[in-house]
Amino acid sequence: MTEVSSLTGRLLVATPALADPNFDRAVVLLLDHDEKGSLGVVLNRPTPVDVGDILEGWGELAGEPGVVFQGGPVSLDSALGVAVIPGGASADGPLGWRRVHGAIGLVDLEAPPELLAAALGSLRIFAGYSGWGPGQLRDELAEGAWYVVESEPGDVSATRPEGLWRAVLRRQRGELAMVATYPDDPSLN
Repeated sequence: MTEVSSLTGRLLVATPALADPNFDRAVVLLLDHDEKGSLGVVLNRPTPVDVGDILEGWGELAGEPGVVFQGGPVSLDSALGVAVIPGGASADGPLGWRRVHGAIGLVDLEAPPELLAAALGSLRIFAGYSGWGPGQLRDELAEGAWYVVESEPGDVSATRPEGLWRAVLRRQRGELAMVATYPDDPSLN
């Protein structure tokens, strides 16, 4: 496996130094990463919009909170479904689901929801996505904008998405776990 392809399925965790407000304390699941660029979704940006209000039939399958998440600043008028399939790390998964990494995969939102209902362990719907052109993410990593860590299936369905940044950092080893204690506003420290 080359270094370029090895980031698919991993998490980008925003460092406290990242200045882009779109990604302040963001946790991004990379769905695709190759020499042409990268695409992911921010896992911890819930919106107040219920999934059922925009995607008929999918609301009952969405995990708590059952709202649409803002996947990133690109194409906010499009939707992506990401789901975890129990046993998906070894199984092919159901029709309408494409593996990204382990038990995590993309859901075809054009498929009838009932086709996937029995197989889904958890489902999140994202409006928009986060994207990087060729070499752009590599440059941001070199600048220290992101930590790259392993994802876990539970990251996709965290019931407290506002605490995901700290939770992901806290489970890391060594100095990276200490970053979880970084204050929201360092000027108040």
